[in-house]
Amino acid sequence: MFSRLPVRTMVACAAFLVAAQAGFAQAKIAVVDLQGAIMGTAEVKKADAQAQATFKPRQDDLNKLQQEIEALAAQLQSGKLNDQQAADATNLGKRKQTDYQRKKDDFDSDFQAFQQDVLQKTNSKMREVVKKLAEEKGFDLVVEINASIYMKPALDITKDAIAAYDKAYPAAAPAPAGK
Repeated sequence: MFSRLPVRTMVACAAFLVAAQAGFAQAKIAVVDLQGAIMGTAEVKKADAQAQATFKPRQDDLNKLQQEIEALAAQLQSGKLNDQQAADATNLGKRKQTDYQRKKDDFDSDFQAFQQDVLQKTNSKMREVVKKLAEEKGFDLVVEINASIYMKPALDITKDAIAAYDKAYPAAAPAPAGK
């Protein structure tokens, strides 16, 4: 009786391995560049254009302030200012530098918050779109492209994911100017 136990165990293990290999052979796998898909959506492209329009005046203000600081530094380095003018230019430069740093910190913080908000919302929606796409196309597994060492280009569903996302979440038309 004990002599049959190892044989039964070996037969069961062999059957399990054959069944597992058969199951793996039929698995349908796809690969997606999730970040590329997100950046390729019409919604993110529209948000990028909106960010450029929204933040451009502040960026221009920062650039102007930086030029003023550089002009003051050039005046100080020229050696053409008397002691009082040099002291005034130094004080003005310090105030402008402080103002610049505060504005830049606020700008950076606001811009990053805007980007984070857009990308976070889009990321969660894109994951749902990819999941639905996988179910529709019968994929058993979808892998992020960064997790793969090699893949056949035919496995890439990034373009399909972008198209499905844009269909599910069409970018709204821009609001009329002046409203």
